[in-house]
Amino acid sequence: MSAPSVDASLPAPQRGSMRELLEVAVPLIISSGSVSLMHVVDRIYLTWWSLDALAAALPAGLSFWAAISLPMGIAVYTNTFVAQYTGAGRKGKLVASVWQGSYLAVFAGLLLLGLIPFTGAIFAWMGHESAVQAFEVQYFSVMLYGAAPMMLAAVLSSFFSGRGRTRVVMAVNLLVALMNVGLDYVLIFGIDGLISPGGVRGAAAATVIAQATAAVIFAWLVVKACREDGYPLWEHWPFNRELAGRMLWYGLPNGVQFLVDISAFVVFIGFVGHVGKQELTATNLAFNINSLAFIPMMGVSTAVMTLVGQRIGERQPDLAVRTTWLAFLLSSVYMMAWAFLFLALPDVVLAPYAAFAEIESFAELRPMVVMLLRFIVLYSFFDAMLIVFGASIRGAGDTKFSMLFSFATGWLLMVLPVWLASRAGALSLHFAWWTVTLYIVVLGLGFLARFLRGHWKTMSVIGQDDASELSEELTIPAASTTPADAAAAAAAVGPAHTDSA
Repeated sequence: MSAPSVDASLPAPQRGSMRELLEVAVPLIISSGSVSLMHVVDRIYLTWWSLDALAAALPAGLSFWAAISLPMGIAVYTNTFVAQYTGAGRKGKLVASVWQGSYLAVFAGLLLLGLIPFTGAIFAWMGHESAVQAFEVQYFSVMLYGAAPMMLAAVLSSFFSGRGRTRVVMAVNLLVALMNVGLDYVLIFGIDGLISPGGVRGAAAATVIAQATAAVIFAWLVVKACREDGYPLWEHWPFNRELAGRMLWYGLPNGVQFLVDISAFVVFIGFVGHVGKQELTATNLAFNINSLAFIPMMGVSTAVMTLVGQRIGERQPDLAVRTTWLAFLLSSVYMMAWAFLFLALPDVVLAPYAAFAEIESFAELRPMVVMLLRFIVLYSFFDAMLIVFGASIRGAGDTKFSMLFSFATGWLLMVLPVWLASRAGALSLHFAWWTVTLYIVVLGLGFLARFLRGHWKTMSVIGQDDASELSEELTIPAASTTPADAAAAAAAVGPAHTDSA
């Protein structure tokens, strides 16, 4: 597999234009959409297998993401370092950043295996019904084996996404998603005489195998690209204490934000489970349907972080502002289209889940899910807001505000009210979802306000480099890049270098 080349005769897009944004974002949207489809199909299969399994998948999945969120947040922030070093023309440091992120991913993944003996105690604390709890333990235990390859794949993919070569990421993720869908069916339902049905354990195993495959493919592509494009891969493999420390300084708040966000939802889901198993199952289904709209927007988020990072590296923050507003326009239209579908045609969205589910049980579940989809419609616009403006300020390095603001809103506006209502014996599904809606609305408005304030424009994650190292210029052959790469590289050898020197 190789990255698609770009016709050198094509003119580079105007920097800060919609075309530039789309060239970077569309492959990432497709890539994220394939991940979304993978999760949706996984939940559809589990719905056919058992509604108890479906009820267990969300709390177990969120608990897994809570466990890996801190190192994963640091790992994915490698993308910002790659983007800013691309904009600044720092070839060696770009490669070194990927090495440091890879070391962190493998080390953290091995540490997380130490949670396996405590899995039973973790889900006993949640207090869900015994049948659901057994499935939660199975899913979480297997998923822990996928932590290292999942984080490593995220780091290695940033070598391409951070430079704007997002079609490589799209190709790998599409391949892995298709692989996962096939493995899901086989490992969940089994094959007579060959493979025993695995249920939720099989669903988790399919994800682990797919992520390990993605890590291997990305590793091969990184080695291949470095050899072909002249990146000094093997010269920068040693551990770099200064660079690793800087990646932790900026990436740790990003990881903490991941942790507090996901932990807040884990606690929230735990309380919803106390309301009832049907309420928990409906919440799982509603969030899974919402992922059809939300997860592809993660592609826009990565594109915004990449382009803002490159513009900060080039010292062109005004172009970053323009890109961010264009991304918000694109995201708003997209999210509103999904909101219309959820509101006007909910049965179309629910049809795949109902196809082979237990008819009576699903019929009881349907009105509850339709009601929850209306909450999603209410907060969709603000979801787009927090995705785009949050990504923009993090792409510049403003991760501490993002961490603190997310912590305050998540725990004060969502978790605390649900906890108090649960203590008072007054918690209902309606009340719980009103707190989620309020949380997302405030989060979106807060990130917009921070973006408008403009503090992020003066930030840079690579600002502490020694001036003596600034002679490392990044010259990228036009034939192996996207137009966005070419534009960024051209700007990188201009005023940004002389000013830094």
